[in-house]
Amino acid sequence: MRIPLYEFEQFIDEAVCKRGRTYFNKGLVTRCEEISNGNFEAIVAGTEDYTVQLDLDNGSIIEPVCDCPYDLGPVCKHIAAACFCLRQQLFEPDKPVAKQKGASRKSAKRKTKADQIGELLEKVTHDDLKQFVLENTEKDRSFRDLFLLSFAENDPKESKAIYTKRIKAVLRSVSDRHGFIGWDAAGRINSGMLPMLDAAEKHISGGNYLTAVHIATAIAGEVTKALQYADDSNGSLGDLIRYALEILFNIANSAIPEAVRFHLIDYCFTAFDKKLYEGWDWHMQMLEIASMLLTNETELQELLTRTKNARRSDFEIEEAETITFNALLKVHGEKEAADYLKQHLANSKLRRIAIEDALNKKQYDLARVYALDGIDLNRKSKPGLVVEWNDWLFRIALAQNDRDDTIKYARWLFIDGFRDEREYYTTLKNYIPAEKWTTYVDELVSDVMAKSRGYTTGRVANIYILEGWFGRLFELVKTSPSLSELERYEPYLKKDYASEIALLYSEAIIRYASENVGRQHYQTIARYLRRIKKLGSPEKTGEIIEKLRAEYPQRRALQEELDLV
Repeated sequence: MRIPLYEFEQFIDEAVCKRGRTYFNKGLVTRCEEISNGNFEAIVAGTEDYTVQLDLDNGSIIEPVCDCPYDLGPVCKHIAAACFCLRQQLFEPDKPVAKQKGASRKSAKRKTKADQIGELLEKVTHDDLKQFVLENTEKDRSFRDLFLLSFAENDPKESKAIYTKRIKAVLRSVSDRHGFIGWDAAGRINSGMLPMLDAAEKHISGGNYLTAVHIATAIAGEVTKALQYADDSNGSLGDLIRYALEILFNIANSAIPEAVRFHLIDYCFTAFDKKLYEGWDWHMQMLEIASMLLTNETELQELLTRTKNARRSDFEIEEAETITFNALLKVHGEKEAADYLKQHLANSKLRRIAIEDALNKKQYDLARVYALDGIDLNRKSKPGLVVEWNDWLFRIALAQNDRDDTIKYARWLFIDGFRDEREYYTTLKNYIPAEKWTTYVDELVSDVMAKSRGYTTGRVANIYILEGWFGRLFELVKTSPSLSELERYEPYLKKDYASEIALLYSEAIIRYASENVGRQHYQTIARYLRRIKKLGSPEKTGEIIEKLRAEYPQRRALQEELDLV
């Protein structure tokens, strides 16, 4: 998204623009500064103080970002307010806004925050800087923790225990008197510990792998324990654990010192044995990380002992077999791993590996057998896998340039598959003779409609769009004119059916208003009313507004949203 700053009002929603101007005129943009070259940060006061990021490139705003919860469009009122403020700063008030050279002239005179900090660091003495750090670590806990994390490798007493202690203190500080962590507190934990994990990634970049291991394992372990007495409905704690384990995977995939390798593989085995992560996907991930780290027979046997005992569920069995295969491949080589693979093809992950390997080696008959056996095995209980095995058969046919099988599997996948059907449709069009194509498509549409699935309309609509049959598309959309369906297909229909689409929108809005109550729904109504206006039917917009005002006079929030249309 690129929005010319000098005329940004033409590129954003009119109601959003009005609200943004109101915020700006009231002085609610409390700060708008250039943080680095072309990157501006604004603080806009609202229900809370929201931060807006504006990147300016050749006079245009690129992908503006605001941390408010607004999700009804790409630009919120806070971004609009920041744009008004930035434009005033960059352009002389007595010059036309279309002239952009004033912007570059003023920008050149201003120093960014990064420039100012760089200059100060050149001038400040070492002793003054030390004193500043000491004073701020005493009075600012967040700064203190960030400083300790950033330079932890210089502490001779550094250990996982230090980080564990800090994490426990954070968890205690947000728990209620019964030790429970509410969902809002979970969010604060996430905000407080993300800098720790970010610091761990910086340690990896600097080669301080052991420090990164200490931080990641401490967070993963303690936060997993906290899940037992926390409301993590917003996923804040789970995200922390996944981030921590991602760091461990990255370390395991790096060229790390032997001492770090040994330390991490020992942690993984111990965590698995103690069932630290049992009940979560992370339990088996301990063995997966260990399989990436092992280098000798002794470690392989330690891993295999554990994978043999991991049999609590189908998921664990499949994960254990996949980890075993990868470990055998790493230590014993391709032959023994291939023998293991053939004995465990009921495992979908291993069957996938076997098919891909055979296809890469041009062993097409073998790849086909694996795929057909997979269909027979999963036909009754796992339809998603049946689709995947048919997709492999399609790719095998393509590799062999087998026209009949390519058409056969492309057609089946287009009608019965759950994936993006465009590739299969395009393949069919390339293989079916042009003079037979229209008849073939009509038959294809009939077959798709006969399936009577929930996504049938969308699949047929996509055919009409690909073929440019917009008359048929309009007739299809008329059969289920929900607001979302109309919005989805409006771009293809508005050229020839603008007034008809406006009418369908108006009917759908009336139905929507009768079924939904609340500010968010009223904003949705207002958004679609503006779409009707843009379709060239402002009179229709007015009619619906008057009808809604008359029918729902008690809905004050609705009346307010209608005022903004």
